[in-house]
Amino acid sequence: MGKVIKPHGLTGLLRISSYGESEESFLRAGTVFFKSDQETVSGYEIISIAPYKNVFFMRLKGISSLEDAERYRGAEIFIRKDALKRKNEDEYFWFELIGLDVFLNSGRFVGILKEIINTGSNDIYIVKKDNKEFLIPALHGTVLKIDLKNKRLIIADNIDGLFDTNEV
Repeated sequence: MGKVIKPHGLTGLLRISSYGESEESFLRAGTVFFKSDQETVSGYEIISIAPYKNVFFMRLKGISSLEDAERYRGAEIFIRKDALKRKNEDEYFWFELIGLDVFLNSGRFVGILKEIINTGSNDIYIVKKDNKEFLIPALHGTVLKIDLKNKRLIIADNIDGLFDTNEV
């Protein structure tokens, strides 16, 4: 769901970067789990979370000092899958998309979706095949179909500038 950037202040508040659009996903989950290099997975109940500029401040039960918070600097933040809720039918979670085979609408194999970058306006899918990497904008006109059952993502094959001639 995100990553701990660093502690904020002396009372255990965490400055986090969120992969979600709002604090609602965290609040609905109620509990977050951290995985860091120094520790195995640890779960904490959320007391509060508030947006601040382009980050969030999160307060957790059991983390009440700078020293407590410092242990989680750089830690990845997770929630339980059953706490995730879709807003729309055409909404997908990153963990569902990463690893999908990507094809052009004409049937030609492009590669495997390896990573997703959130740019603010839209996500960018990083698709890799052999030693090539393609950046695919996650837009309705570009992404035509997502088939989770068959692990396939279909993109339009007539998008100017997306691929060089004979690249795919």
